[in-house]
Amino acid sequence: MIEEIKIRVLVVEPERAQQKWYGRNREECRFECEVVGTIEEGLKALLRESYAVFLCGVEGAEGRELIKAVRSGFPRLKVIALSHDNSARDAVAALKLGAVDYLVKPLSTGELQRAICEAVLAEGEEAEFGKVVDPSGAGGGTAMLPEGAVEELETMRDLTMEVLGRSLDLKDSETEGHSKRVTAFTMALSRAMGLGATEMLTIARGAYLHDIGKMAVPDAILKKNGPLTTSEMATMQSHCELGYSIIRKVPYLAEAAEIVYAHQERYDGSGYPRGLKGGEIPLGSRIFAVADTLDAITSDRPYRRANSFEYARREIGRCAGTQFDPVVVEEFLKIPVNLWLRIREEILEQQERLR
Repeated sequence: MIEEIKIRVLVVEPERAQQKWYGRNREECRFECEVVGTIEEGLKALLRESYAVFLCGVEGAEGRELIKAVRSGFPRLKVIALSHDNSARDAVAALKLGAVDYLVKPLSTGELQRAICEAVLAEGEEAEFGKVVDPSGAGGGTAMLPEGAVEELETMRDLTMEVLGRSLDLKDSETEGHSKRVTAFTMALSRAMGLGATEMLTIARGAYLHDIGKMAVPDAILKKNGPLTTSEMATMQSHCELGYSIIRKVPYLAEAAEIVYAHQERYDGSGYPRGLKGGEIPLGSRIFAVADTLDAITSDRPYRRANSFEYARREIGRCAGTQFDPVVVEEFLKIPVNLWLRIREEILEQQERLR
C-alpha cells in the first residue's frame, strides 16, 4: 500500500516559510523529507545519503544548472521542478533537463503527495535506462537488461564514492573523516566563488577521492614514523598519478580524475607530479588546495595538536601567490570562521551516527 511506503525526499528550498511548510506536512504526505536552504547543502546531502526524489526551483540559470547537474550525477534520482510562476517556459525547460514533473508554489499536500508517488512509481524513465545497444542490430537495435539490473547498477554507482573514501579512511586511520571534511570545505569555497552546480559536483567528487591513490602505497611508507627516504618520498608522491589511473576510466569520474591528478600542485609551479603553474592547474585543484590545508592545520596529528581556524586563515593568506591561487585565497578570507566551525561539527555528528 502506498501509505506504508516511506519515500526519502530531498528539497532545496531557500525560503524559510516554505521550509516550515514541508516540516508541518511531511507526515500527512507520508514521506521522509530533508529540507536544505542552499544548492551547496543539497549537493552535500546527495553525496552523503540516498534519496528517491529531489525537489528544487527551476527559476533562473542557477536552478536549471542544478537540475542538469543532478540528472547527470544521479540519473536514478527523480527530479521535480518548482516555480513561483506558472510559466510554460520554465515548465518546458525543466522537462527538457530531465525533470519528471513541474509544480507551482505554494503547494498543497495532495498535489505534492501525488507528484512524489507518481515520480517513484513511474516506469518510463527506467525503461530508457534499461536499453542497451544490440550489436547484432536485431530487435530494433535495443535489448532490455534483466528486471532489476538497472536499479542495481545505479545503486552500485551511487555507493562507489562512499566505498572508495571509506576504504582509504580505514587504511589511514590517522586522517579518519578527512575526505568528508575536505569535501565539505571545498564545496563551501566553490559556492563562495560562484561556481555552478555541475562544476561543484565534479569538484566535490575530486575532493572526496583526492587521496585514493594512497590505497596503492605500502603501509610501511604510509604509516612510517619519521622522515621518508628519497625513494620512499617518490613512492608517496606517486599517489596522485595512481589515483588518477584508478578513477579516470570511470565515465562519471573522468573530470574529477583531473582534480585528483593535480591536487598536490602549487600555484608557483613547485608542486608535483607535473610542476603545473598558475592557470595550468585545474580550478578545482586550486580550490581544493586551500580547503585541504585548512583541514590539515585544524586537525590533530600524532606529532602535534590542531591549530585554530584563525591561525589557518593567517597561514593560508601568507601563502597566497606561492602555494595557493591568490584569487581563491581572497574569496576564502571573506568566509567567516563560524561557517568552517559549523561544517566541521556537522561532519563530526555524521561520524558519530555511523559508529
